[in-house]
Amino acid sequence: MELNIAAISEAVAAVVPERECLVFRDRRLTWADFADRTRRFANVLLDAGLSWHRDPADLDGSESGQDHVALYLLNGNEYPEAMIGAFKARVGPVNINYRYVAEELRYVLRDAGVRAVVVHSRFTPTLAEVLDDLDDVRLVLQVADDSDLPLLPGARWYEEALAEASPTLPEGLAESWSGDDLYILYTGGTTGMPKGVLWRQADFLVAALGVRPRGGGDWQSYDDLAAAATKGGLRTLPCAPFMHGAAHWNAISAWASGGTVIVQSVVDRLDAADVWSTCERERVTALQIVGDAFARPLLDELRSEHPYELGSLRHLLTGGAVLSPVHKVAFTELIAGVTVVDVLGSSEAGRQAMQQGTGSSFAPDKASAVLSGDMDRVLTPEDDEVGWLAVAGRVPRGYLGDPEKTARTFPTVDGVRYSVPGDRVRYRPDGALELLGRDSVTINSGGEKIFAEEVEAAVKAHGSVADVVVVGRPSERWGQEVVAVVALRPGEAPDPDAIVATASEHVARYKLPKAVVFVEHVQRSPSGKADYRWARDTAMAG
Repeated sequence: MELNIAAISEAVAAVVPERECLVFRDRRLTWADFADRTRRFANVLLDAGLSWHRDPADLDGSESGQDHVALYLLNGNEYPEAMIGAFKARVGPVNINYRYVAEELRYVLRDAGVRAVVVHSRFTPTLAEVLDDLDDVRLVLQVADDSDLPLLPGARWYEEALAEASPTLPEGLAESWSGDDLYILYTGGTTGMPKGVLWRQADFLVAALGVRPRGGGDWQSYDDLAAAATKGGLRTLPCAPFMHGAAHWNAISAWASGGTVIVQSVVDRLDAADVWSTCERERVTALQIVGDAFARPLLDELRSEHPYELGSLRHLLTGGAVLSPVHKVAFTELIAGVTVVDVLGSSEAGRQAMQQGTGSSFAPDKASAVLSGDMDRVLTPEDDEVGWLAVAGRVPRGYLGDPEKTARTFPTVDGVRYSVPGDRVRYRPDGALELLGRDSVTINSGGEKIFAEEVEAAVKAHGSVADVVVVGRPSERWGQEVVAVVALRPGEAPDPDAIVATASEHVARYKLPKAVVFVEHVQRSPSGKADYRWARDTAMAG
């Protein structure tokens, strides 16, 4: 059986209609409520003329045969409603980074070819700057927020549109849902222009979310999946913005098992006290974060004088950025009974490896492989060389509108098609994987390849460092030299020599920063990913 997200949602809603599906502030939506609202949203799109047009079998890997709707939203009930509702209409939802300026927003909306936009009121001034340049947009749904900004000309209020829509899906629509329907995820663009990754939903659900029966294999029917969901007791809080894949992956995964998704109250920034208070109040069993950028403030709050009752919390999930071992240990010390689960994955490959506990090596997934540097063979644990982390089997179709990049990222080796997102790894003697870092931010200094993330971890070992991004800048002697862009903890004085000395205890001398540039804050995306372009500019100016 080929899985489909809309079909899973409907199947679970049918067996646990009164169970809580989504909790946000004073809104407590049951599965029946969520099914009703997502069906209405689907009808809003269909009534505006959005739908699917071509069979995926007739398309190459970089083409989409469906219309697309942009989700330009903060976290809240509206984001997952619009996402699942779009799937029910067989329309592809597109995640939008709400920090984009007008030029960046124009690029992504054009690149995605969106025909509808769902937007929080606070972002309408930026959207208004680009709407006249988007000939294909025929529907704008505006979500009211505390900005109290008026309705954009030609737009509709989101709640009014849902209230006026039919709660019944058109005849035959549910029967048309297919594993070939697209899931689209735009990359962050922290090292280049954002690109839309196109997944078949059937592949995405298994490869990225692990939607399988507990004993392994594949689901044979939606009835079987729904029966298992009746036993679900998961209550998860995706701490990152839903516009980041890690957050809505966590939500969809939880729903596939009949779980409940909790959204914290403060959604325009990371408010650690609000996150822990929500976990306490809602008896959250799993918390999803993104690496050190989330861990540091959350740990600082746990160490404060305010006590939190977190006895329900069993798993802390992280992915998308490095979570240092020292922080993993701290979580296990401060939250009794919690297990840290570090998932290594990417937009282009899904889940590739996993690590449970406080270590730094990863156990590869069954579909994972390591390709040689020139991508002409598959490495084994006996091969003592750095390679490319790859995954075979269920991989994306390609990048939207970019057949050349599709061919580069999804090569065929010995007759097998792989996804190679760009992470460099090597095998350890025990067969585990040592993650070295993304090749796009690798520094070539004096002929040596230096992985930025490895040096960042070494710099973070100094107690005064709150955050760091490591980049290369031009050097007459070395070609490139390593520069650490560092934000200090409050009250700490800059001491570059001490920071480099600490780093020297963890990495070889040639990898050490040649300079340390101090900043008040390290610039990251809302999902916690480092902005390497900003860091390079800062290093050059420093």
